[in-house]
Amino acid sequence: MSDTKNAKDLRSMNESDLKERMDELGAEHMKLRFQRATMQLNNTARVGQVRREIARIKTILAERS
Repeated sequence: MSDTKNAKDLRSMNESDLKERMDELGAEHMKLRFQRATMQLNNTARVGQVRREIARIKTILAERS
């Protein structure tokens, strides 16, 4: 999948792009959770990276509202 974006990159995106990115990350997070549960996940750190990026996006959206 794609790599993690930092807060500066995310702040430059508009709201619709942020929501779309959050949807993509949500799907990736679910996929990673299933892979981890079935012992097929090689990079377990990616789960945490995805969770943190989702949290960053939610924070930015909350600041804008």
